[in-house]
Amino acid sequence: MKKTPLFIRHAFFFALSIVLIQSCAVDVNDKDYLQNVLENIHEIESANYLSIRTAYAPFDTLPYSVQQNYVKEYKNDLDTFVRASFVNLNKIDSTKMDYCYDGNIRARVHWDERTMEIDSLRKNPFSSGIVRAPFFEHAKRILEYTLSTKDSMSIEVKNSGDTIQYTFTIYDTIVEFGFQKLWYQPPFFGPLKGSYSRYDIFINKKTNLPFRIIRDQPHDKTIELCKLIDINKEKLSDFVASEYFPDFPLRSTKNRKVANTDLIGKQAPDWILNDADGKSTALKDLQSKVVLVEFTSVSCGPCKAAIPFLKKLVTEYNKEDFDFVSIEAFAKNSNVLKGYQQRNDFNYKFLMSTKEVSNSYYIKSIPVFFLLDENRIIRKVINGYATSVDDEIRDTINELI
Repeated sequence: MKKTPLFIRHAFFFALSIVLIQSCAVDVNDKDYLQNVLENIHEIESANYLSIRTAYAPFDTLPYSVQQNYVKEYKNDLDTFVRASFVNLNKIDSTKMDYCYDGNIRARVHWDERTMEIDSLRKNPFSSGIVRAPFFEHAKRILEYTLSTKDSMSIEVKNSGDTIQYTFTIYDTIVEFGFQKLWYQPPFFGPLKGSYSRYDIFINKKTNLPFRIIRDQPHDKTIELCKLIDINKEKLSDFVASEYFPDFPLRSTKNRKVANTDLIGKQAPDWILNDADGKSTALKDLQSKVVLVEFTSVSCGPCKAAIPFLKKLVTEYNKEDFDFVSIEAFAKNSNVLKGYQQRNDFNYKFLMSTKEVSNSYYIKSIPVFFLLDENRIIRKVINGYATSVDDEIRDTINELI
């Protein structure tokens, strides 16, 4: 990592101190103030709040996801994964649990299906997605990093009304703070030179605690706003995850009997899906000998890294021999799809999945590539993307033509 010259960091803190002092709202220098905020967060044993979390694809102003939950967050220093336990309760009915993590298990309730998942993270912490630190633990990680890092970083501050906004821009890398340790993302996005991670933390000057975090990455952007914050009203010892479990059948994610690779040798599930303009395409409309179906997402780094290869791939074969279609697995906003397609200049079909279609292909993570023969039998399934996948896909196409 590049290091910011020491004299630049000292000059910055001096200049920023003057800005804060002149505001007449804060009379301490910025580093001391941030340290004070961090110490306040460390004093939080528990926090109850309404969390409003929105997610955006790059360059889009309309969110592709909005989640609202009542959250109970507990500091858990014994946990080696996210240093916290928490439960997300349903916004409409706060007696219903949507998701929880207690340091030993992660549980999710599917109220529409009246089913429930329970997953132990001891053997494989990535077995069914990622547990991300809840709000105050997330803010704690960001401030700890900011006050100690030697990475190349700039800081801006805006002081207005009851709020101080800090903007931390980390250059030439992509840093996440969801785990016990910092996660420097692998270069799914091509060369990291010129890329950045940006985090905005909004602090209430009356409480000297954060209430909003903006996380801005090359592949997606999230904003979490907390309201109705209530501090230290409960204890970790009071939190028993099973008390929130509904009386639904339980199943362990690691013991699922069906995976997308089990579809190999079987007829590909049929589908009719729309593109961003509402034009429909059916699997049966594709008449080539071989069809490649990719399930992707606008917020997926490896998916974006695969785009140059896929654009080149469709030019290498005649339409009679090969066709390719990309299916957005998660986003449901047509404007998001259209903007993503235009920015990446797709030369292939880009469709929007439905829950039924994604379930029929057992889509749990992305990207996933399905190679279908002329009878639409699935001959190969590839999960994930790396440059080695290019030759694997090409070899399979050539075998099937």
